[in-house]
Amino acid sequence: MTRPLLLPLLLLLLLPLPTYAWNGAGHRLVAALAWAQLEAPAREQAVALLRRHPDQARWLRRQQEQDPDYGLFLEASTWPDDIRRDARFHDPDEPPTPLLPGFPHMQRQTHWHFQDEPGAGGRGEIDTRVERLARELAEGDAQSRAYALPWLLHLVADLHQPLHTAGRGDRGGNGYTVENPYNPRKPFMSLHAYWDELPGPPWLRGRHLEAPLARLAALPAPEQGDPARWLAEGRALVAGDGVYPATPGSLLPLVTPEFHARARQISDQRLAAAGVRLGRWLNRLLVPRAAASR
Repeated sequence: MTRPLLLPLLLLLLLPLPTYAWNGAGHRLVAALAWAQLEAPAREQAVALLRRHPDQARWLRRQQEQDPDYGLFLEASTWPDDIRRDARFHDPDEPPTPLLPGFPHMQRQTHWHFQDEPGAGGRGEIDTRVERLARELAEGDAQSRAYALPWLLHLVADLHQPLHTAGRGDRGGNGYTVENPYNPRKPFMSLHAYWDELPGPPWLRGRHLEAPLARLAALPAPEQGDPARWLAEGRALVAGDGVYPATPGSLLPLVTPEFHARARQISDQRLAAAGVRLGRWLNRLLVPRAAASR
């Protein structure tokens, strides 16, 4: 097959592949770092809320930690991505699915996970949604708080994935295909998918999280800031030279060893910042409730 014909076919094969944000490993790592920041009253409140969630039994069956409360917290962080493939839930262009007990609605809310770059049509609302979920967690009733917490665990992590804050007119890197020699199974993939996989294999749980978690925990603690600042940080990274590879490959921009090393460094920094910031924030959002309940 000639090169002119091969490239369009490769791009066509990539189009249907779903891409999310940090994969399951990334979200569990952020949640684990946040858990380490939580004071005892905030942990108690978080666990009590998650045990009210209608899907908590699913999370407990899946967790592999010695402390099931800790495992519950980690697995809850992946839930907003899990429901993208769950037939109980629906997208806006699909017929509504039946409302199940404990849920406020059955919408997947995929537009909550990102925000397009300025001038790209205004799709997505991650920064404002994170703020609303934080208010709901601090001030809502028990059911709404139980629903808000997994979303907040997830979206604070998403907000630290640079390509969930901006792109270069390519839907956050979903329309930008790269050659990735570090994934023999998928040597041609979207840049967004490349960044999603940087934390490690999506199945990482239990003892397999220990080494990457220790590496992230050793990084310098970030300044706290707020969701608007975290969004701006991601956009500054996208505008720089560490998120998009520039070296030509055989067909497409190539992930070189130098680019890969820099991308992994940025990924680690963003994951660590997300976890520490999330834990600090949850202490403020949950502790007043814990104190009032005594």
